[in-house]
Parts: sequence; structure tokens; C-alpha cells
Amino acid sequence: MVSASKTPQRGDRIGHVFADPSLLAQALTHRSAGAPHNERLEFLGDGVVNLLIAEALYLRWPKADEGALTRARAELVREPALAVIGRALELGERLTLGPGEMKSGGHRRDSILADAVEAVVAAIYLDAGFEACRAAVLPWFESALAALPVGKPEKDPKTRLQEWLQARQRPLPAYELVSESGDDHAKHFQVRCILSEPALCAEGEGGSRRLAEQQAAAAVLRQLDPGK
Repeated sequence: MVSASKTPQRGDRIGHVFADPSLLAQALTHRSAGAPHNERLEFLGDGVVNLLIAEALYLRWPKADEGALTRARAELVREPALAVIGRALELGERLTLGPGEMKSGGHRRDSILADAVEAVVAAIYLDAGFEACRAAVLPWFESALAALPVGKPEKDPKTRLQEWLQARQRPLPAYELVSESGDDHAKHFQVRCILSEPALCAEGEGGSRRLAEQQAAAAVLRQLDPGK
């Protein structure tokens, strides 16, 4: 295994000092470096992040409806947004990666950084409980929370494309998987979005099929309305 740098015991930019430093070390260990790695922590952290953000939005936006809250949460916890946080926390330099991932620049990859953020959230939660986790983690999202238009976050491209078509009584789009490559821990998807009326198609790619579909939908929207 190869570490970008020695993992410190203190939280540093993370904002939490670990009583059990092994939790942080595991959270920053990628699957490619062998066990114990951060995949189980990532699973737990995904749930904790969603709860923290849902609670924050619920309290901040007392008049927002469910749809607005759901879209805002999706915007804040999507892979690119979490990767931005990972870079701000300088997690990439602290990740322990296998030689192949290290050589290919895995410490800069959005999917790996986003997974590490979720794993660190879980590590804080297990180390000190929910209240301490909230205190440490919410400041990571503060600027993104503040940047959201209150109660009216922009809808994702797939939703906007569907609404554009429905408003004009056109058939809904089809999404076709073009290719899937990479190891299980570093998948890459290419997806085509196809419209029958008007006859258009465009492709998108990303670290998950969902992200690739969103990129493809955004590309189709740009063809439908170049000004967007």
C-alpha cells in the first residue's frame, strides 16, 4: 500500500480530534490498499450525511416543501459536491491507496474523494456520537448551504428535461448504457440520452450511472435551449 502522506491522529481541517485514531486511518484507506478499508464506513457515512443535511435544511427552510428540500439535499450530497469538500479538507494527500490507484492519480478522483468524505463522517460518528459529528461536519457544508437559493434550489438536469418534455406533451427520454469500465471501486460509465420527439441524443459520463445520466440530460437540454 502507498500513502500520500502519513495520516495524523488529530482532525486538523476535519475539525475533530479522534479518541480512536484507527477510525480515521481506516476512513482514509481505499479498497485498493487492502483491508481494513473504508467501504463499510462509506456506507454508514452516506446515511449520516443525508440525515445531517436533511435536518439542516428542514431547520433553515421552514416554508420549503418536500420537493425543494429533496432537491437541495441531492445537490449538496452529490459526488462532485462531496469531492469539493474532500479537497478543502485536503483528504487526497492523506489517503492510503494501492500502487495502481496512486499511480493513476486516485487521490484526485471525485469518486474516491467523495467516498472518503462519507467514510470520515462515519468515523467521527462512531468515535464521538451524533452531536459531535454534527458539530464537526456541518461547517464543511456551510458555504454550499449558504449559496443555495432559499427554498428553490435548481432542479437536476433529468428532472428539468422531463418537465420540458411533459410541458410540450412530448415522449419522455430513454437512457442507454453505452459503456461501463474500470474496477469495482473505480467504475466509469458512459450513457446516451435519446429523445424521439424532437429527434436528439447526447452522451454523458461519470463515476456512477446516475451521474452519467445527469450529464447526458444536461447535454440534451443545451441542444434544446442553447441559452441554458
